[in-house]
Amino acid sequence: MILWLKGIIFNVTTVDLKRKPADLQNLAPGTNPPFITFDGEVKTDVNKIEEFLEEKLTVPRYPKLAPKHPESNSAGNDVFAKFSAYIKNPRKDLNETLEKSLLRSLKKLDDFLNSPLPDEIDAYSTEEVLVSNRKFLDGKELTLADCNLLPKLHIIKVVAKKFRNFDIPAEMTGIWRYLTNAYARDEFSNTCPADYEIEYAYYGVAKRMGS
Repeated sequence: MILWLKGIIFNVTTVDLKRKPADLQNLAPGTNPPFITFDGEVKTDVNKIEEFLEEKLTVPRYPKLAPKHPESNSAGNDVFAKFSAYIKNPRKDLNETLEKSLLRSLKKLDDFLNSPLPDEIDAYSTEEVLVSNRKFLDGKELTLADCNLLPKLHIIKVVAKKFRNFDIPAEMTGIWRYLTNAYARDEFSNTCPADYEIEYAYYGVAKRMGS
């Protein structure tokens, strides 16, 4: 997604992680993709890879993807952890508590997406901006913050529906506006795995509800 936004031409090669090619195993033993090699150095940490790409692919040739507003980086940072606890829980008596915890985290993200950013507020205008209409976390364009959060939100939407019949509430208009705008962008929609692939990946992770 980052490479696409940067305007880099790249090839995608899919591999079966259960039968990794030898050169992949030798490149980063014990590590699953994504990772990156550059001048003989292997980077396996996703955040380090993002920082590296932003540092090497710079303006004016490549667009800057770092958010302008620091708070965009931390928006929704606990949503995936809450989802993981919810989806991995096998105990029916804990399900409601974990679902409420996930909903609180989603609501916090929704509030952020609906709260106007400083540059949406015109100090000289008599009209008060109460609700943001921005497309993405940091404004009108996708940033590194979106590259981090959007895939997670998409997984939550697909997996929670499949295994818990849970939908992100319709009243969370900020999140749904955000997802709708993201799905309209090739950089996101064309780098998302198919829903069935995500569901397949979670068959061994999502726990069946016991008593």
